[in-house]
Amino acid sequence: MTNRTIRIWTLIHKWTSLICTIFMLLLCLTGLPLIFHDEIEALTAEDTLPPMPADTPLKSLDDAVASALATYPGERPLFLSFDVDRPVVNVTTGPGARPPVSQMHISAIDLRTTRILADLNDDDGFMHVMLRLHVDLFAGLPGELFLGFMGFLLFLATLSGVVIYAPFMRKLSFGTVRAGRGRRLKWLDLHNMLGIVTLMWVVVVGLTGVINTLSVPLVAYWRANELAAMIAPYEGKPVPERFASVDAAVRTAMEAAPGMRPQFVAFPGVRFSSNHHYAVWLKGATPATNRILTPALIDAETGAFTDMRSMPWYMLALRLSQPLHFGDYGGLPMKVLWAVLDLLTIVILGSGLYLWIARRRHAQGRAQDHAATGSGLRATAGEAAE
Repeated sequence: MTNRTIRIWTLIHKWTSLICTIFMLLLCLTGLPLIFHDEIEALTAEDTLPPMPADTPLKSLDDAVASALATYPGERPLFLSFDVDRPVVNVTTGPGARPPVSQMHISAIDLRTTRILADLNDDDGFMHVMLRLHVDLFAGLPGELFLGFMGFLLFLATLSGVVIYAPFMRKLSFGTVRAGRGRRLKWLDLHNMLGIVTLMWVVVVGLTGVINTLSVPLVAYWRANELAAMIAPYEGKPVPERFASVDAAVRTAMEAAPGMRPQFVAFPGVRFSSNHHYAVWLKGATPATNRILTPALIDAETGAFTDMRSMPWYMLALRLSQPLHFGDYGGLPMKVLWAVLDLLTIVILGSGLYLWIARRRHAQGRAQDHAATGSGLRATAGEAAE
């Protein structure tokens, strides 16, 4: 590498890092509690199931939806999701098919009794604030796309850091920290070493984060292409005035895909469905397939099966990027590893900011010394001339 090439990569590393550092620090700090969101929510959960005999029969999904609608009169069902290991469903309702999030109501309902266990509309709790800051800075889609761009800058900063670290490594052994040669040099060595140690994790988490910020445009593209082809015979039909049994729709979808289980149901008119269908989103029953979702469309007026197709590659990438981003696919040990790497990344970002500030102060100090020396020389020359 020539000196000119190194200078170019150094400038790329400097400016991409400076632009994204503050936002990456925010994402790392908010992401830390989100890694353990399951454990935190379990400690603060209000929807504890009352003890009942194990063979207690379950009510229908229609009864659960009716219970939620009775709690919020005048609203309509939007989503129904299934708890992982409890007889509980979460029913989302709202005044229209696509209301603002602030107007949605989510109820956790015990399927044994259809009693509402908890109101999940906590829009000002700690975890909600952390999630909104991490996802969109409370700015909606523009905030998501902005953070996605910051994630891309982080990738460029990481890549350029590796490029300029390569010639640096020719002079020192890997992991060398010159602690006895000044604070700035010590932090430079730590910054470089930790950057290489966490390289792959930062790249994976950064790029999966960028993919996650594209959720809204990717779903819109899927609706305009894949979903449009699936519902072509129903084009122009309005949302039915009355819906067929959601319980029967889920059974029909499961019969069409043996071995798969429902994860959530999107009611007609919402973003993940069509105007005329239930979209029953099914997942595989094995660890290798339970992150891959397949939508089955059920006619919401007649209950008849319409179509079912595998998700395209870009939707699979979106789906698989989520567990990779938060590290929640390998249990608590994986989450602890993710948290440690997150903390190391905070150190890298903080040390990079410190090094930039320290270098500027050092450069300013040298400039002042040169100015003072120049003034002294001019004064001496003047005295000699006199």
